[in-house]
Amino acid sequence: MQTISDKSPAGARFPPVLMGVAVGAGGVGAALTLAGVDAPPRAPLTLFFLVMAPASALAHALRGLDGAARAVLAGAGALALDLLVAQTMLALHLWSVRVGVSAVGATSLLLFLSARLAHARRRRRLRTTSSQG
Repeated sequence: MQTISDKSPAGARFPPVLMGVAVGAGGVGAALTLAGVDAPPRAPLTLFFLVMAPASALAHALRGLDGAARAVLAGAGALALDLLVAQTMLALHLWSVRVGVSAVGATSLLLFLSARLAHARRRRRLRTTSSQG
C-alpha cells in the first residue's frame, strides 16, 4: 500500500529566489503583452507565462502526488488548458493575444483559488475531527 503525502523529496523543491524569478518573468511577459509593448523579450516571456501560470495552478491542485508525477501532469494539463482557451476563443470569434493572455491568467487564478479553498476546507475538517476524537 502506498502512502500519499504532500511532502516532496528535498531535491524536488525549488529555492524561493528561483520561484520569485519565475513568477516575475511570467508577470513581465503578461504585462508586456497586455500593454501592447513591442519588445524582443515579449514573445518568450509571454510563452513562459502561458505555460507556467496554469502549470503552477495545477501543481498546487495536485499536492498529493510525488514531484515527477505532479510536474508531468501539471505540464500536460497546462498545455491542454491553453489549447482549450485558444479553441474556445477561435470558435467564438474572439481571438486576440491580449484576451488570450487574460483568459489563461484568469482561468489559472480561478483554478489556484479553488484548489487553495479545497485544501483549506480539508485541513479544517481534519482539525475538527481530530479535536473531537
